[in-house]
Amino acid sequence: MEYKYAKRMEHIKASEIRELLKLTEKPEVISFAGGLPAPELFPVEEIKAVNDHVLDHHGEQALQYATTEGYKPLREWIAKRMNANLGTSFSDDNIMITHGSQQALDLSGKVFLDEGDVVLCESPTYLAAISAFNAYGCRFVEVETDEEGMIITELEKALKVNPGSKLIYVIPDFQNPTGRTWSLKRRRELADMAAKYQVMVLEDNPYGELRYEGEFLPSVKSFDRVGSVVCTGTFSKVFCPGYRIGWIAGEKEVIRKYVLVKQGVDLQCNTIAQMVIAAYLEKYDIDAHINKIREVYRKRRDVALDAVSRYFPSDIKYTKPEGGLFLWIELGESVNTVDLLEKCLEYDVAFVPGNSFYPNQNKCNTLRINFSNMQEDKITEGIARIGRILRHS
Repeated sequence: MEYKYAKRMEHIKASEIRELLKLTEKPEVISFAGGLPAPELFPVEEIKAVNDHVLDHHGEQALQYATTEGYKPLREWIAKRMNANLGTSFSDDNIMITHGSQQALDLSGKVFLDEGDVVLCESPTYLAAISAFNAYGCRFVEVETDEEGMIITELEKALKVNPGSKLIYVIPDFQNPTGRTWSLKRRRELADMAAKYQVMVLEDNPYGELRYEGEFLPSVKSFDRVGSVVCTGTFSKVFCPGYRIGWIAGEKEVIRKYVLVKQGVDLQCNTIAQMVIAAYLEKYDIDAHINKIREVYRKRRDVALDAVSRYFPSDIKYTKPEGGLFLWIELGESVNTVDLLEKCLEYDVAFVPGNSFYPNQNKCNTLRINFSNMQEDKITEGIARIGRILRHS
């Protein structure tokens, strides 16, 4: 039979890199490829206790359908947390619960993007956001970045060249893949630019709680005076990813549109997962738990940075992130990191080649290292292996 697929399937291609990285499932592979939290830090015993409590006291509600917007006590907690940490002024009506922040990206495509619309993004940017938006037939315009984030003068040039651009997608805190953090000035300027050109900003913030040094910065949304910024968050990096609970936050009118499209997708997120998380937040100290995560990841980041400086060639460039999960490494122009990955897999070590993070360019000499999911000795050994392969290539 000849299958008559939707036209959008033309924009969705299998990734050769993802096929290669299936090999990382072998237990002997030291993998720096995924953005995986450390499973030994999941609060398993506490979740067991909370799960029993929810079922004992609210079992019928926990196992029933619920509203599309999400469990109200959880949305109230998220709003208060964002207001305290990020300088926003949300209530629970500004929040909708999603299946991880990844679903928030997909729903943003449904809400804002038509075929041929322009999405402006950092260069490089998060590869799964590229995949999510590609399904809606958009066109990406990459905006150059530096150590302070997206270069605003370059953004304005792109907005002038592409009038009617629909969306600016950014990750201001510990960006994936580079680990960079936007300066306060750039955040304010982005909000001003979005208002000037009447374009929406999607501020993705899965890593913001994972700061290991320096000062926490207010969100882009905190500088939004016209309602042009929506922002995401998730419990995946500071609690556990298996529940797949995140959120989208923005002006109430905009969130109502997200509710409408989510109703056509899955009606609601897992009721008991939301209630268990809310009960955990009430009974336990989430800040103490996050501090424990920060201490472990800070040490692993430092070990990774030390290993890169010791084992990689001296002429490389690499980021030194203040938080998050990733290092970004730029090698010599002659190095193709897809080829390098194939060689590294022969020695049971893996990373993500950087070309996956550029929607338009074919920039082949970069790579991303995740440091959160491996013990310190494996981080050192894995980076040493990559370094040896680089030096003998």
